[in-house]
Amino acid sequence: MNTPNSNKGIDYESTSFPHAMQRTYVVVAARFNAFVVDPMVEGALRALREAGVLDERVFVCRVPGAFELPLAAQSIIQRLKPAGVIALGAVIRGGTPHFDYVCAECARGINDVSLRTGVPVAFGVLTTDNEEQAVERAALDRGDKGGEAARAVLEMVELQASLPGPT
Repeated sequence: MNTPNSNKGIDYESTSFPHAMQRTYVVVAARFNAFVVDPMVEGALRALREAGVLDERVFVCRVPGAFELPLAAQSIIQRLKPAGVIALGAVIRGGTPHFDYVCAECARGINDVSLRTGVPVAFGVLTTDNEEQAVERAALDRGDKGGEAARAVLEMVELQASLPGPT
């Protein structure tokens, strides 16, 4: 098994995902803050296509907001059995503690689903102080956090497929 040098990171343009590209993926995205989330969905879909995943092997599911992402991811995994799920959302700080609760529970929930199911679920949820930061991180030509989340799932699927031993 080849392992990348952790000091150098991974060059996604020269990295192939032979196992990952043959699998099915789901992008689950929040409708809340759609002006931020929609470009992230675009970035995730573009990254999957660039990795060779066919459009017919990718499904997009919308949920009300970031808080609903963990339950949606869990239901999707139970019913569709995808190789990976890319969870996308944006929580922008307001004047109340609501931000802290949503961010913490969303992150915890997504992590729990991934660990419980063994299916990679990318945490592509922006948690920003303002709209400007969110737009910057979501933009395809700048932060492309949607594409980054998709590539993380591809890498984890590839890692799991390449580990020795029974699957």
